[in-house]
Amino acid sequence: MTKQEQINQVLTRGVENIYPNKQALEKILKSNKKIRLYNGIDPTSPSLHLGHSVQMMKLKQFQDLGHEVIVLIGDFTAQIGDPTDKSAVRQQLTHKQVMKNCKGYKEQISKILDLDKVEFKYNSKWLGNLSFADTLELSSNFTAQQTLARDMFKKRMQTGKDLYLHEFLYPLMQAYDSVYMNVDLEVGGNDQMFNMLAGRTLMKKMKNKEKYVMTTKLLVDPFGKKMGKTEGNMVNLNEKPDQMFGQIMAWPDGLIVPGLELCTYIPMEEIKQIDKDIKENKRNPRDVKAKLAKEIISIYYSEKEAEKAEEEFNKIFKEKGKPTEIPICKLLNKEYDILDLLIETKLVLSKGEAKRLIEQDGVKIDNQKITDWQKEINIKDNMIIQVGKRKFIQIKV
Repeated sequence: MTKQEQINQVLTRGVENIYPNKQALEKILKSNKKIRLYNGIDPTSPSLHLGHSVQMMKLKQFQDLGHEVIVLIGDFTAQIGDPTDKSAVRQQLTHKQVMKNCKGYKEQISKILDLDKVEFKYNSKWLGNLSFADTLELSSNFTAQQTLARDMFKKRMQTGKDLYLHEFLYPLMQAYDSVYMNVDLEVGGNDQMFNMLAGRTLMKKMKNKEKYVMTTKLLVDPFGKKMGKTEGNMVNLNEKPDQMFGQIMAWPDGLIVPGLELCTYIPMEEIKQIDKDIKENKRNPRDVKAKLAKEIISIYYSEKEAEKAEEEFNKIFKEKGKPTEIPICKLLNKEYDILDLLIETKLVLSKGEAKRLIEQDGVKIDNQKITDWQKEINIKDNMIIQVGKRKFIQIKV
């Protein structure tokens, strides 16, 4: 791939918008100037997911062009909580919780980026040292009207939900990240546009410098809900291959082409042809989805693990068999209420979830459906409990 082709890919693949415009950023990339860019991640969960991988892959494209890449861990901002797209205030985290969450991030990111060419920074270093006077001075660069213009703030006020002052300050904190690190470009999901443009505004006022902003397309389902923890439809980057394969195969067909563009290295020309073939009924969407799942698993594990995951999936779903390896759970009691049994074996998180699954015919013991959520179960050695299509446990007594 020529340098011009690399630049074209950086500026178009998976890109929603570029500020102030694509032409201005392209001009810099065509010159010999090396730019300094970053993506920020708030560690609100122990694992990154495919939504994060979209930005990581974009950073890789810049990295391959020789630019300076920063991954910013928002260990300070995560304690506050980004209000973006949130209909209610986030639960605040302690710094200890935040640091525990990001413990495995570098290993997950290493599947995409060359860590020898990545600078990791933590924004508590500067945000934690701001005095109240500093914060007041920074906040004087923005108006209340600018912040209140955000859609989710409007919706909260219209529905009578609380809007806290610390949520107003989140865009200011993210904006100061850009200024402190003196970056040329920030890359983030399109849902982060308001926060990233705040950094562009602050950079102009404090350093009289142009900061470019690149927003990437979101991995969203046909209803516009983005893949993520809040919606419960995320695929974690540290998920086991067989689980990852099953989760992707459960995606609606409308996510196939966006997934290929945003989460794989398949050339765009090939993706366009796949899209055309699906629309003309020349390719089975299920087969393409399997290809998507294998491509993604190959990135985070290997081609061998991807093939194995597909075999396991077919064994369970096509041949109605059981997984080759089933986790073992030792139980002490000889009898359990079915709801307690499902919780004890960690197949569900709550009795409410267990009851719902039973009512939906989603629970089997030794291939027999459990239809009564009040049923008492006599425990037997090697008993196999199945929840849904992918969760299995073998009992040992």
